[in-house]
Amino acid sequence: MPGSVRDPESGGGPESGHGPAPAGTGPAGEPLTPPVLLGGLLAERPLGLRRLAGPPTAELHGVHASEMADPSPYLLGGELLLTAGAELTEDGADAYVARLARAGAAALGFGVTPVHAVVPARLADACERHGLPLVEVPPDTPFTAVARTVGRLMAEARTRELRRVTEAQQALAAAAARPDPVPAVLSRLAASLGGWAALLTPPATGPAEEPVRTAGAAPGPEVRDAVGALARRVAPGSAATATDSLGPAHLAAYALGGGRVLALALPGRTPGDHTIASIAAVLLTLLTASRPAGDEAAALTRLLLDGDPARVLAPGPWYAVHARGAGDPRALSAALGTVLLDPRGPAVRLLTDREPEAQPGWRLGVSAPAPPDALAAADAQAGRALGRAESARTPLARHTDPGLAGLVGEAEARAHARALLGPLPPALRETLRGWLAHHGSWDRTAADLGVHRNTVRQRIARAGALLGLDLDDPDVRMELWFALRTGAAGAEGDVGAGGDVGAGGDAGAG
Repeated sequence: MPGSVRDPESGGGPESGHGPAPAGTGPAGEPLTPPVLLGGLLAERPLGLRRLAGPPTAELHGVHASEMADPSPYLLGGELLLTAGAELTEDGADAYVARLARAGAAALGFGVTPVHAVVPARLADACERHGLPLVEVPPDTPFTAVARTVGRLMAEARTRELRRVTEAQQALAAAAARPDPVPAVLSRLAASLGGWAALLTPPATGPAEEPVRTAGAAPGPEVRDAVGALARRVAPGSAATATDSLGPAHLAAYALGGGRVLALALPGRTPGDHTIASIAAVLLTLLTASRPAGDEAAALTRLLLDGDPARVLAPGPWYAVHARGAGDPRALSAALGTVLLDPRGPAVRLLTDREPEAQPGWRLGVSAPAPPDALAAADAQAGRALGRAESARTPLARHTDPGLAGLVGEAEARAHARALLGPLPPALRETLRGWLAHHGSWDRTAADLGVHRNTVRQRIARAGALLGLDLDDPDVRMELWFALRTGAAGAEGDVGAGGDVGAGGDAGAG
């Protein structure tokens, strides 16, 4: 029987509250890095590695070198552990290998010489007994060379997986544009993942109904029953995605909304599968929605797939909106005249080409009008505007901050200024402000402050030392000027932190 349903992964359609993982990432955003197969590492002839014991296959997720008698507390699992056996004894070989196996080590690489002339026989016996592959590393192969080779193979595998995901996304987009898009998307998904894909509308209890659409080789009845159980788990919306396994088969179900579920049965799983399936789930959600989303939904689909809003959206202007409230996000999107809605996260996010107005039961933050190629900045503006609306207890706040200050919220700017300028007492801050205002001129700063130029020099040198910054760097000067302008570094706690160093400088030459 299949195991229990695992924790839901991010994924599924918009109505499930989750969207696709970004291209280049897998579940929860982890990089698409497949493991390196032990056989692939052994095939690297310049290393001269040789398997001596244990199973011939293993998946390597990293390399760790250690001469500790028990390195198992420092393993995450999946490592090729490299050792010269400095702490290994014949009598302790079995216990050593047993600990590695329990810690999830993928394989053991043993370097012969200078400690051991050959791989200890008891070590090979223990690896065979505990099912841990044992690899001999010849004397002229540095452990660093093994680690670098594994890193290179992982990078190559990641590149191949990213290419596969990109090609699958493009193929799914093309399938969604065909006259009969739902079966086309399912067929392309099944081909990309090498398994079975089905569109289900499962009942609340009992065996699953016959699929509405399927693609790929149909699995056996036991797998179908397990997939049906997953579908019933996500169909009510209690989870966006659920996964399970039955023998070598990997099973997954993605909620599409309206009781519809995308079900998958795959012969195995690679890191990019979830990303590809999530994109297909979004497409199928849009294609099977009870109400057509029109041109805006088509733009959303294209945006998901090629990430170029300037090419897929009308010129606008567009408004980004962040909202919090107790109402239905879809009712809010209808009131604002848009279907470009993201209900995930702490705030509802929308995109509309109509100027938003206050809505009952909601607090809204609205960006400045923006063209399609400036939506990222507009989204940030809307988030800051929502913060002001909530602070002021007003139903709507619009972005009005001009210039550089508008890129950072007031609270964030003040917090950054306090942290950056905290080491400076008031005298040094005022001197630094004047020196920056006069573009680093010692004489004009001294005249403005009514002190000797040597006092200015000493104060600026002391400020640079306390801050640990190079005040000749224009980027540093810009950041300090921005912090000083906020006025956030108040007078409280400003005494000390180095004190005023100008008193002794007035005797120097001008």
